[in-house]
Amino acid sequence: MSYFSRFFNRLQFVFLLGAIICFTIILGCVTANAVNSPENGYRPVDPATGRFQEAQALYVETCSGCHVPLPAEVLPTQTWRRLLEKPDVHYGVSLNDIISVTQLMIWNYLNAYSRPLNIDEPMPLYVTQSRYFKALHPRVDLPKPASHRSCILCHPGAQQYDYQTLTPQWKDAP
Repeated sequence: MSYFSRFFNRLQFVFLLGAIICFTIILGCVTANAVNSPENGYRPVDPATGRFQEAQALYVETCSGCHVPLPAEVLPTQTWRRLLEKPDVHYGVSLNDIISVTQLMIWNYLNAYSRPLNIDEPMPLYVTQSRYFKALHPRVDLPKPASHRSCILCHPGAQQYDYQTLTPQWKDAP
């Protein structure tokens, strides 16, 4: 094989890879706009701003395929880091199909909107162990065992990342 043939084969590969990456980014942007539209009932706890809007939409799209996407605010930054650093060990499920770009965008959003642990504070692995979650739910008797599925009991729009809409029993609660 001549030098020029190898060069053009590599050039074709690089071009194809670039086209796939561009297509993925464009698809992500279109999906972010669709997910963020008011018609979809998308009402996050803390709406992301600027460069984090697309990352928040990607987080919701990626995570809501399997479970209720939890607000970044209810788990500390260190817990989110642990979950994203080891996608092959995600509460007994392997997330091998998550790609690095997606992982990085989701991490940037979660890192910006979550809060760090205090020094010497143990890292919660579950939302019900998080002091942030407990601070947001001081008078809520959680079901035993509580899980991310329990969110829907009080937040009917949780699957669409709408934690502002509450069931009638909690709508006017103090």
